[in-house]
Amino acid sequence: MTHGLFGQPIAADAPHDRPGRRDHLTFRGNVALGRHGWLRLTPAYSLHLVDALLRSLGRDDFVLDPFSGTGTTALACAAQGIRCHAVDINPFLVWLGNLKLTEFTDDTPSTLKGEAAGVAEKASRSDGAWTPDIHQIEKWWDEPTLKTLAALCQAIRRPDRERSPGVTDLLHVAFCRVMIETANVSFGHQSMSFRKRRTNGEDELLRETPAQCARRVTDLFLAAADEVASGLMTDPPQVDARVLLGDSRDLLCALPHRAYTAVITSPPYPNRMSYIRELRPYMYWLGFLRDGRAAGELDWKAIGGTWGCATSMLNTWTPSGDGQIPFPQFDRIIRDIGQGHTLLGRYVHRYFEDIKSHVLSLRKVLAPGARCHYIVGNSKFYDTLLPVEEIYAALFEDAGLIHVHVDTIRKRTSKKELYEFIVHACAS
Repeated sequence: MTHGLFGQPIAADAPHDRPGRRDHLTFRGNVALGRHGWLRLTPAYSLHLVDALLRSLGRDDFVLDPFSGTGTTALACAAQGIRCHAVDINPFLVWLGNLKLTEFTDDTPSTLKGEAAGVAEKASRSDGAWTPDIHQIEKWWDEPTLKTLAALCQAIRRPDRERSPGVTDLLHVAFCRVMIETANVSFGHQSMSFRKRRTNGEDELLRETPAQCARRVTDLFLAAADEVASGLMTDPPQVDARVLLGDSRDLLCALPHRAYTAVITSPPYPNRMSYIRELRPYMYWLGFLRDGRAAGELDWKAIGGTWGCATSMLNTWTPSGDGQIPFPQFDRIIRDIGQGHTLLGRYVHRYFEDIKSHVLSLRKVLAPGARCHYIVGNSKFYDTLLPVEEIYAALFEDAGLIHVHVDTIRKRTSKKELYEFIVHACAS
């Protein structure tokens, strides 16, 4: 038996009773919420949901988020005066999370706006600059847009004078906003795609001169800097919180603390939608990635990664000797998925082996009675439904956690069977 939002029972054969899409419980709910909305990234989950889970906690608690992503949990905790550590294997997300958690001085917003104006003016005088080694970069941006972006990036990296602490990083956030806003790509579905080029009659932008394009992109950058500056004023951190670079399968190595009283997190979903695909443009421009091989290798280290060479590596992956997943139907589910596509069967199997390692590692850093809340989504491969929430519940029970139960949060987009859940558990 699963439950409705925070406790209402829902029978498995009554999908019509389940909650609707509730878009405010996705990353869309964060867009206008201060630092949470600095960059639009689908790995984010809703601040509204985190705040609801934090209502039962107090300032004596110490929260852990072992899958930090965009830092939603850590920032929500810090704004409420609750200590938090978060972990992520992606260095860009560690950088972004810690920037959101930085306590800036009162004059930082005005300083940022002034520096942004200086960057824009310097970029207007630039004649050529470095661009990242993105495959077929001309598909991402047309030549005038790319030239302006490169000039802005160079002006941020090479200031004429020393800047106040953190301002360069904030300028990079503004740059990332305009960089992705002007990109000719869509991340609205499982495979990133390039938008179709329009005819002159359909798009005013195609009639722009290079000078007009430069002005438009620069104006977008200045507007982005203003929005980032405004975000500094909303719910600033009240206590120290931080994001640590590490592997969630080895939390003892990643964390300095051993007695967290609560866990609020959302692991990657087993749906083949790799987070690196959306993070790549930010990571290339900011120097976190060198090439496509590096992106694929990082995704292979992450749980659920399938970008580039991470997919080809699955061809030689085999289950470990102790890789038994304690869910009665698991082997049958893997066989059914594998009949449709062998690689997908391996993908799902590896995903849950990694999650099992994570849960066993988690148990070692929890205080007695610690409450755990995992936001997860189920998946469907061909005609086989993958009951992700039930497998998580089984993994928690197998690791010795107690009071395990599941809440259904909302209906997701795409297939009618797909929902989002919270799996709750407590440390004994």
